[in-house]
Amino acid sequence: MSDRTDEGVPQSGRGYRKGPVLLRGTHIPATTTDQRLLAPGEGTDWVHSDPWRVMRIQAEFVEGFGALAEVGAAVSVFGSARTSPEHPDYALGMEVGRLLVEAGYSVMTGGGPGIMEAANRGALDAGGTSIGLGIELPFEQGMNEYVNLGVNFRYFFARKTMFVKYAQGFVVLPGGFGTFDELFEALTLVQTHKVTGFPVVLVGTDYWGGLLEWVRTAAVDRGMINPTDLDLIHLTDSAEDAVEHVVERGRALAAEFRS
Repeated sequence: MSDRTDEGVPQSGRGYRKGPVLLRGTHIPATTTDQRLLAPGEGTDWVHSDPWRVMRIQAEFVEGFGALAEVGAAVSVFGSARTSPEHPDYALGMEVGRLLVEAGYSVMTGGGPGIMEAANRGALDAGGTSIGLGIELPFEQGMNEYVNLGVNFRYFFARKTMFVKYAQGFVVLPGGFGTFDELFEALTLVQTHKVTGFPVVLVGTDYWGGLLEWVRTAAVDRGMINPTDLDLIHLTDSAEDAVEHVVERGRALAAEFRS
């Protein structure tokens, strides 16, 4: 994570991205583009200003589609930005990135530090395409140095579309709220058949086991989900097993499509 004051005010560092614009120091805004878009308006000025925001949103989709259209088969890897390079999860992320490239995939992350950096680093070291999809945040992260194809976004929803549209699977390592958000969005899209049933792999039984136990008991017992919905998730401690599951599931889906 970048340096911040006690009040959370962003400080100078690698840079704050606002679309194609790089800002540092006192030029960093106090609010994000998403925050301003979703904030309740006062009066009716928003009627005149909000339609123009559609053009900026459209531009983000066009830029993302253009940058990623030719990356080929890819897998999105998610995990904490707070993980240090000395943590075992970082080494695990590097191994996941390397093995995905060796299996013929490009690797997509949020482009930041921690697990994201680890997966990008493993992919780059293996000679593959290492993709970072950055996001404007109220604190600085910057694109990590192991990304060789990077796209910066203002809007979370545009960025999320890219993670799903160009991925053949998700591999999720330990992370916080952002990782949870990405995980459950992926599961919801697969469960509701909004996307092809691509694999969702959780890496880290100690970390994810309690969450899955809660789902098996509280959610299933109350009838909130079907027990078979848990089959959408593959839990493992092994980078090799995670990538093998992605590959095998991809082959099965390809066979189903051909039939």
